[in-house]
Order: sequence, then C-alpha cells, then structure tokens
Amino acid sequence: MRTFAALAAVALGTLTGAARTAADDKKGTVVEFAGMKATTPADWKEETPSNTMRVHQFKLPKADGDKDDAELALFFFKGGSGTLEQNLKRQTAKFQPAAGKDKVGEKTEKIKVGGADATLQDVSGTFIKKPFPMAQTGTPMPGYRQLYVVFETTDGQYYMTLLGPEKTVEKHKKEFEDWLKSFK
Repeated sequence: MRTFAALAAVALGTLTGAARTAADDKKGTVVEFAGMKATTPADWKEETPSNTMRVHQFKLPKADGDKDDAELALFFFKGGSGTLEQNLKRQTAKFQPAAGKDKVGEKTEKIKVGGADATLQDVSGTFIKKPFPMAQTGTPMPGYRQLYVVFETTDGQYYMTLLGPEKTVEKHKKEFEDWLKSFK
C-alpha cells in the first residue's frame, strides 16, 4: 500500500510538473521595442528575422480556410525612411486592387503604441510578394491584408507590418491592437 501511495505521489508530482510546463508554454514572447516591453499572445511563434532590416519576426496561425499564416515583422531605422506620407504610400504600393475593384482598400487612424503616438494603416487587395524589397517583380497574392504601424521616438522611426490573408489578419487584429497598447 505504501508503494502504491509513493507511486501515486510521484505520478501526481510528474503530472503537476507537466501541467506547470504546459502553463508556462502558454506565455508569449517578451518583446523589447522602442525602449518599451510587451508580451505577445502565446500562439505567436517567434522566428529568426528573414533579413537584417527586421528586429523581430513572428508567425501568427492562419484562420480556418486560409492556406497561409500571417507574418508580423518589426523594423527600426535609426535615420528613418522618409516622412509618414512617404511610408504610407510605399506600403500601399505593395498592393494592387482586388479583382473587380478600381483601387486598393486603404484607411489610416491615429493610435498609441504604449505611450507613443502612432499611425495604423490598414491596406487590402492583391499583395505583390517580392523575393527581396527592391525586386522589380513579384508574385500576386490575392485577398491579402496588411496592418502597418509607424511611429517615431527620439531614437528613430519604428515600423510593424502584420501581413497575411484577409481572414487571418482579421482573426489577429484585436489581439494585435491590444498588444500595441500593452507596451510599457
């Protein structure tokens, strides 16, 4: 009987440890960006940035019915990359109008990233996926959407792009906005 009680205690301890580990896995990644910190939602998977312009990169799981995940990339350019209008125009230029539309869907609004004033641009249509940023041609990706955030601090300009199929971006939009507000 004592052996059974001891085995049960070991098993319970093992299960409790496993539960703690699983609970720990439910936490997201702490991101330090623009002198602030925030923790991502747990299902955002951190990736090695695909190029040197990116400070952080995450894969966000696709929505039911979409074939691709979304990607969140965070950028910092100490010297900046132009005015706000130039940046917004450059992001819109990555898209072509969706089939049957005469222009790319685009709207902007003022938001906060932590305490910093920022601009959020929401663009949708056919994304032209290029093999590298300055490539002259790319692959059309219909039904895509990008949430683009730009803000400036005394350190320089910061940018974020949440890009993917429209349904997938919509699936993550609220948690993305909440994450932006949570920077401290």
